[in-house]
Amino acid sequence: MRFLIADDHQVVRQGLKQMLADDFPGVSFGEASNAAEAFEAATDGTWDLVILDVHMPGRGGIEVLADIKKQCPRLPVLVLSMYPESEYAVRALKAGASGYLNKGGVTRELIEAVKKILGGGRYITPELGEMLAADIGRGKGGQPHHSLSDREYEVMKLIATGSSVKVIAAKLSLSEKTVFTYRSRLLEKLALESDVDIARYALRHHLVD
Repeated sequence: MRFLIADDHQVVRQGLKQMLADDFPGVSFGEASNAAEAFEAATDGTWDLVILDVHMPGRGGIEVLADIKKQCPRLPVLVLSMYPESEYAVRALKAGASGYLNKGGVTRELIEAVKKILGGGRYITPELGEMLAADIGRGKGGQPHHSLSDREYEVMKLIATGSSVKVIAAKLSLSEKTVFTYRSRLLEKLALESDVDIARYALRHHLVD
């Protein structure tokens, strides 16, 4: 059995390997420390599971996930993140993830998630299940921010935390003109008018601290 662990922190990769090795004797591991390495390793090798951090240097983890699933649609991917389900879980599942776990809960829950995914299922925490059920209750569209593209979502979060267009452009490796374009699109999709409205929306929906 072969697992690929993609996370930019070596201590996290080592910890995950130790936990998994205890429950999956004989498992071998591959590692990736950034988005480019994760995509290359996932698509070049033969893996039983990819454990993917949602935030690594380079492209966003959700974008990498979507690209991996395009190349290897049957490859199961468990997304691991320091962010709560309310921020990225639904987006990860829509992009093809087989499960989503907050790093704060990575103990026995990780082993449970891996076993379920290897068995052909999807791993959804009770909190995520409630979120999905609530979205279904609201109708097909769910929350307005679920309609944002991954880049629009990233721009929204950075605006909400007070980052300037120049800073956002540098962080996401985009031109300032492109950032303004994403800003206009997300304002329209969320029916908002200003950066202050964006910050209030993000706080109200617990998308930022």
